[in-house]
Amino acid sequence: MRRIKLDQIQEGTMLAKTIMTLEGKILLSSGVTLNAEHIKRLQTNGITEIYIEDEISKDIHVPDFIRDEITTEAKLLVKKMMTNTSIRTSIDGRKVMEIVDKILESILANGDIIANLSDIRSVDDYTFSHSVNVCIYSLVIGIGLEYSSDRLRELGVGSLLHDIGKVRIPQSILKKPGKLTPDEFDEIKRHAYYGYEILKNTNGLNMTAAYIALEHHERIDGSGYPYQLKKNSIHKAAKIVAVSDVYDALTSNRVYRKKMAPHEVIDYITSRALHYFDPDIVDTFIRYVAYYPVGAAVILNNGEKGLVSKYNKHVPTCPVVRVVTGENGKMLSKHKEIDLSENPKYWIVKVWDI
Repeated sequence: MRRIKLDQIQEGTMLAKTIMTLEGKILLSSGVTLNAEHIKRLQTNGITEIYIEDEISKDIHVPDFIRDEITTEAKLLVKKMMTNTSIRTSIDGRKVMEIVDKILESILANGDIIANLSDIRSVDDYTFSHSVNVCIYSLVIGIGLEYSSDRLRELGVGSLLHDIGKVRIPQSILKKPGKLTPDEFDEIKRHAYYGYEILKNTNGLNMTAAYIALEHHERIDGSGYPYQLKKNSIHKAAKIVAVSDVYDALTSNRVYRKKMAPHEVIDYITSRALHYFDPDIVDTFIRYVAYYPVGAAVILNNGEKGLVSKYNKHVPTCPVVRVVTGENGKMLSKHKEIDLSENPKYWIVKVWDI
């Protein structure tokens, strides 16, 4: 199995992972042989990437870090809240805690907690998918920091709702495809305070959730917003969500820019650990997030190309690579597997679109 851009799909390709709508309905089932009608349906629904099964990716298993039915349920809950214009002062905290418990239970059920999210999202559903992914990444960090179950739940609720204040931002600004004016950007930034107001007034929620909403755009050097807080003045949970928020945003396609590869975003976050982000949180994050996700297409230093077939949790930058083309660029008649952690003369130089 491997992930591929929809515009590179040819008719006759086998779909390897079921694609569902945000409402939980099956758009296309795994195993279907794609035809022109299927591809058009995916395009119409804003799908830009899918997982396929072909000869070179045969037997490569991309793990489901979180069960699809749980992420779908979580996305639908976030959508209902963030499209409900009547939400101005509080939300139903009970339902949020129930879904956070399900997400946490699903994460803890994994033997090795390595976040390798394989969700297929529609461009139109970015806001809702983003909230769920930020929750998942934040919980992974919290587990790495050995948080108690109560602290994990507080972190999960706050991270899932970190953008809830956007319900009070005009849609014309939120969905504007072009560059925002200074006044529009100032309005966007108010979502942090709006979220704080909503969550602090919600019965049954710890104030941690409100502080996450308020401070997840603060930076430890004081360059963030809304209050330019520094270092220890920022709530620890908000620092966690800050890292998760940036990672998921930059690894996602948006109307106004293309996504970055996971390893590029990890390098970006790491390079700013002393200015924007808490270094201890960044260190924990990079231990539990796939540097090169399984199924990613990569180029080695000798010019050979292949797919990441297995993740190496001990040396994240050195996965097992299935080499499928030789140095001359021609497809190999029989692929070979190279464990980069055991072969230091080989290393990944870049990712590519196979």
